[in-house]
Amino acid sequence: MERIPSEDVTPDSVGHYAPKDQKVTQEMYARRQHIYVREIKGLFQKIRRSANWVLMLAFFLLPWIQWGDRPIIWFDLPSREFHIFVGTFYPQEFMLLSWLLIICAFGLFFITVFAGRVWCGYTCPQSVWTFLFMWVEHRIEGQRNKRIKLDKQSMTTEKLARKSAKHTIWLLIALATGITFVGYFTPIRQLVIDLPTLEAHGWSYFWVGFFLVFTYLNAGWLREQVCFYMCPYARFQSVMFDRDTLIVSYDQERGEPRGARKKGIDPKEKGLGDCIDCELCVQVCPVGIDIRDGLQYECISCAACIDACDSVMDKMNYPRGLVRYTTENALEGKKSHILRPRLAGYFAALVLMIGVFAWAVGDRLPLGFDVERERNQLYQMTRDGRITNVYTLNVRNLDNRDHTYQLSVSGLPGLTLDHKTLDVEAGESRLLVIDVTADEDVIEKPSHSIFLTIESQQDESISLEREIRFIGNIRR
Repeated sequence: MERIPSEDVTPDSVGHYAPKDQKVTQEMYARRQHIYVREIKGLFQKIRRSANWVLMLAFFLLPWIQWGDRPIIWFDLPSREFHIFVGTFYPQEFMLLSWLLIICAFGLFFITVFAGRVWCGYTCPQSVWTFLFMWVEHRIEGQRNKRIKLDKQSMTTEKLARKSAKHTIWLLIALATGITFVGYFTPIRQLVIDLPTLEAHGWSYFWVGFFLVFTYLNAGWLREQVCFYMCPYARFQSVMFDRDTLIVSYDQERGEPRGARKKGIDPKEKGLGDCIDCELCVQVCPVGIDIRDGLQYECISCAACIDACDSVMDKMNYPRGLVRYTTENALEGKKSHILRPRLAGYFAALVLMIGVFAWAVGDRLPLGFDVERERNQLYQMTRDGRITNVYTLNVRNLDNRDHTYQLSVSGLPGLTLDHKTLDVEAGESRLLVIDVTADEDVIEKPSHSIFLTIESQQDESISLEREIRFIGNIRR
């Protein structure tokens, strides 16, 4: 039973009580307690590790895969070209990137409403790299008890060797991460040759060093501190939760009162619940919380505590599920609702946006052009009495091959162009000044709408039309 303090004592910053006449020191910042995470096996950890390895392999291998004469994913900033698999995108198509980011945001909202912070526990880069660094730590320094003992002992040859090996591997992983990240912006095959020979661009060295340092710090030293204090997702996730959201929870009705006992003893005979208070769920938690204290914003839903508790329940011959994925309604004996308005709304919006995005990418025309009238004069008169308007044409070839474009104009009888074709290399832009001429007799008002059409001679489906204004003089 919790002790109720008397009126003559006051609590300090960590919950200890002192007499009222004694000065209490309040600490502004809590000292970080190092978390020695225990390694555990189980169904959810197998799923998480499989997802982590797939994501890391994709990250490290994609820059090395070639598509023709270029990497399959290459963000070529100097040329303002973004090569993603078979497609090449340009800054003018930034709206597609914005749309994709919105889709990702709604996908995150949908997953959070449905199953809480599973993104954090299974696919977040911070979690993926942290679990990788912990995996290295477990292999070199041993399991939890050995690591605690190793840190408490004075510096020895063995301790120095293990610590040095761990940090060396951490730095190598961080270096590989930095080189790979830069390899998405600079062809990595040439980058790994230029870096050691000091022939790479200065910015390449800067960004490799930047990601080396921050990967090493975030995954090796800060770890759960990034989730606690730096990640905004942990702060606003609660507004997306409802009583039917799947969360990792401890079943208090079944587990309490907790207490130690020998295997084979019926807990009901001793007035105990199924929780044997082994604290294994706390030892395996990568953020160091006790799931038995209820839902906490630090929980990343990695389900390590579920696998740990299930392993204990198996040894005690108790049913699994003392700690499990469940909902608040289910814990209170109420019916859970999978299909609910908010979840259905996010899902409908997500499907709609994915469909529109897929249509936009599939219907994407690899051609763009802008037309601007000469502003210094309204029109020109030719020697034979015809009226000419001057336009500046900017044509962008957004395709992966060269094109010759056919230019044509319509909207008034007898319109002529001084240029009929234009050659533009793949991924390039061309500026062209063109003259559009019309007979004075067809001009019936000061301004007419005419249409300029550009069509590829290599592919008739690549064609665009723009409406422009033709200015003339009325003498009649």
